[in-house]
Amino acid sequence: SGDIAIRIARDGTWYHEGDPIRRESLRNLFASILRREEDGEYYLVTPAEKWRIVVELHPLIVTDVDLVNDELQLTLNTGKVVTAGNEYPLFLEPSVDNVAAVKLWHGLSAIFSRSAWYRLVGFANEEGIISTGSISLQLA
Repeated sequence: SGDIAIRIARDGTWYHEGDPIRRESLRNLFASILRREEDGEYYLVTPAEKWRIVVELHPLIVTDVDLVNDELQLTLNTGKVVTAGNEYPLFLEPSVDNVAAVKLWHGLSAIFSRSAWYRLVGFANEEGIISTGSISLQLA
């Protein structure tokens, strides 16, 4: 246990020792054991080991958003789909011009990609409010 030379860049690219991790299956495996702990640090955690990594902004990316049965369905860069709401609330990220992000499991979060952000904005009313069955978010 200790530190490992893995970094997740602001754009969601994973790096190991400075080189991008190109294998999607390997990145998804690492993402499945990723945790953010109470100290604010990110760790890859297995039953036998715990390695701290560097996350520049958010560890995951929302790559798509769709309105299904009056609920926002978010697709992450790992392929996982979650429904925004009480369990996975949306918030605005002030360090990136208030682009939407979502809180996830194990202290993780995902920021919206540019295309997902534009799709989300398209669901807002004239006042810049997104209101679905379980969420209400003021974008402006």
